[in-house]
Amino acid sequence: MKRRDENTENKVKRRGGSNRSGSYVREDVEQDIPSNLLTGRNPVMEALKKGRGIDKIMIAKGTEGSVVKIAAMASDAGVEVQYVQRSAIDRIAYGLPHQGVAAFVSDYEYSSVDEILDYAEEKNEDPFVVILDGIEDPHNLGAIIRTADAAGAHGIIIQKRRAVSITPVVEKSAAGAAEYVKVARVANITQAITSLQKRGLWIAAVDMDGECCWKTNLSGPIAVVIGSEGRGISRLVKETCDFVVSMPMLGCVNSLNASNAAALVMYEIVRQRTGKT
Repeated sequence: MKRRDENTENKVKRRGGSNRSGSYVREDVEQDIPSNLLTGRNPVMEALKKGRGIDKIMIAKGTEGSVVKIAAMASDAGVEVQYVQRSAIDRIAYGLPHQGVAAFVSDYEYSSVDEILDYAEEKNEDPFVVILDGIEDPHNLGAIIRTADAAGAHGIIIQKRRAVSITPVVEKSAAGAAEYVKVARVANITQAITSLQKRGLWIAAVDMDGECCWKTNLSGPIAVVIGSEGRGISRLVKETCDFVVSMPMLGCVNSLNASNAAALVMYEIVRQRTGKT
């Protein structure tokens, strides 16, 4: 939450999972990764299932297991498959773990806030939205997308500037969930919150000085705001929210990684919505 993640402070980060070349990606080369690159078996398989535009898929020679299914799905979809040396995928992935599979896909298509709310209405459910105020670490965003999918959130709102967008690192970290979670980008988080309030949603800021989320009513139309790794929630955004919630901190460290905090609050919402005690 307020305290900067160790992950964002490290100049060299260990990626989740590994490939045979080590899976280390330096922050200063992340920007060189092609924006249309998708790596890893789950992300590529989910892109095929979702029908996302794919120019071609590269598979490392000798790779076994689920790549056989990926190749079959690609064939059915008329997508070109190239079998190459693993080192060729290592080069284009810039150290991203790829499990012997990489694809060149169409650009990620963002949704609008209205589309997120329409999706909730289509499912006949109270809106459940996650708002990210300046998340900068792509691994945090990817992890939040993955949890949002698992928790049944209808969408995520991120800001256009001074925050991470949907990148190859984010999609890899989301393990395929980015194909299913609607993500909207807005110019102003405060204005987006005000718009949601007018649509009947209650907005909960997640911060250290809030009421315990277990003791707070999070049922009904709800949006939760997660602050950035270093600064937390900005003052104006926090003041615009309806109330503030927190998690009990019983140890010596008084903060949580942004994606961990988001996961805990999202599943507290799930618990309250399903009526579990």
